Amino acid sequence: MYKYNNNQSEMIEEIKAKRELMINSATTLGYTNPQTLKYSQELDELINHYQRLIRSSDKSNEEVKFAFKDMIMVWPKILV
Repeated sequence: MYKYNNNQSEMIEEIKAKRELMINSATTLGYTNPQTLKYSQELDELINHYQRLIRSSDKSNEEVKFAFKDMIMVWPKILV
């Protein structure tokens, strides 16, 4: 199992590096070589994890925006 990094910019660099490994392997060993397939699967895992990370950060941002919006709507009523 691959150990994931949760920093978005570092994950992008990991994805780029794994993609380069996969391309080089496919070029030298062939597309169906077990090493190329392994790199491809690892790349898929990295991309899937990155997408889940992005979705979860977007969701938490939306929750904060919603909570803040509710607070602003209630706050003026308290001051009156």
